[in-house]
Amino acid sequence: MRPFFKIDNLSSGYSLEAMAIRQISLEIPKNKICAVLGSNGAGKTTLLKAIMGILPSYQGQIFLDDVLLNRYAPEQRTNLGIGYVPQGRGIFPQLTTEENLLLGCEVKNINTKKAKEIGYSFFPALIDIAKRKGGLLSGGQQQQLAIARMLVMEPRLLILDEPAEGIQPNIVQNIGAILKKVSVEMNITVLLVEQFVSFALSLAQNYYWMQSGEINKGGEVNVSNKKMILESITL
Repeated sequence: MRPFFKIDNLSSGYSLEAMAIRQISLEIPKNKICAVLGSNGAGKTTLLKAIMGILPSYQGQIFLDDVLLNRYAPEQRTNLGIGYVPQGRGIFPQLTTEENLLLGCEVKNINTKKAKEIGYSFFPALIDIAKRKGGLLSGGQQQQLAIARMLVMEPRLLILDEPAEGIQPNIVQNIGAILKKVSVEMNITVLLVEQFVSFALSLAQNYYWMQSGEINKGGEVNVSNKKMILESITL
């Protein structure tokens, strides 16, 4: 099967002298969930910033559905169908939950009624806090809002950086169930970066393990090999 998203031999970082990731290659089939795993400092966030064009690609190529992304600016990559939920969530504290949810509607000319239907259908708990300021939300509520805000944009590729970080287990499990659901119902391909290995492997169909800026191993994830993968990874 032709990969929907592909990285070939990518090296990136804050300068040529200090590249944080080196010769990264990975593939994700359409509408599948891929987990990139690794400890702090492995280069996972740098990888995502390079995908989005926030950091330069000093070597290698990035493809979304056969479109070479390297020449596009970050906002153009968003318009091509990439939704990015960064570590820290990026919620505006003085805006309400609903105002945060609808932020991208004017930029991408999205119908607000449809946007609310998408956001609230996947995260109905946000309805009761729609008028609450973003800065007053819990970490779990902010993460749900950040993901809902990206779903409103109807991305083809959804990228999430540490969505389980600092969130209570029941909300983590809820987010996992929703990611599985949107992959199927909205035809979204998901790239999930996580330290929480068991959570990531419960969702992913394939995985990559990063260490010291490089991918050391990877492969398919299924019921028969999930335990073996968990045992082979030491954080």
